[in-house]
Amino acid sequence: MPSTPLHERLAKLDWAAIEQALDEQGNALIPALLDQQECAELSGHYPRPELFRSHVMMARHGFCRGEYKYFRYPLPAPICALREQLYGFLAPQANRWNEQMNLPITYPAHHADFIARCHAAGQQRPTPLLLQYGPGDYNCLHQDLYGEHVFPLQVAILLSQPGEDFRGGELVLTEQRPRMQSRAQVVPLNQGDALIFAVNQRPMPSVRGFHRVTLRHGVSVLHSGTRHTLGVIFHDAQ
Repeated sequence: MPSTPLHERLAKLDWAAIEQALDEQGNALIPALLDQQECAELSGHYPRPELFRSHVMMARHGFCRGEYKYFRYPLPAPICALREQLYGFLAPQANRWNEQMNLPITYPAHHADFIARCHAAGQQRPTPLLLQYGPGDYNCLHQDLYGEHVFPLQVAILLSQPGEDFRGGELVLTEQRPRMQSRAQVVPLNQGDALIFAVNQRPMPSVRGFHRVTLRHGVSVLHSGTRHTLGVIFHDAQ
């Protein structure tokens, strides 16, 4: 039986609740955005070198263990659809956050217009990626910043099933708040779940309006199996 089209799945979501979660936590969960077959098809792209522009072995750079591959243009149709359609729902939130943080940047309603802005500034390399972790692999806390133009939200979709395909390897988020200790969150995900989270900064209410808090994300050590994740980043890279 065919899956419900992506645009219908997204339209049925409670976006008011998603926005509230983003405002309060800096992240929001969309359970079961993709089904098992869609996850398997996306994971199946990993051994196909013709689909990718770059293959990064993290250990060679001394900051993590594991590997990932950036897709090349043209993106596979499902990834292109995720990128374009999710952006349309997230752009209003991004604009509201920038207004609250007194940042002058605004984002157009359509992803193609934002990508045109990136490309005009020399950011022309696509950033959606597949990540693969094996036993002992992990990803240090980091931010996905690739140039001057940054969309403030991104999405990670877990393509493997915890407890069956792998053990360990939890998604970890940290938040550095002004004059306070950092806060860490471990976000449990199931296969097909999508997590929306802040790329760099988000506004937090204070007695004087809003202040900026800085976020980073990573993955804890994988104990066994293989873990695949799709990363949907909305800005392109230099």
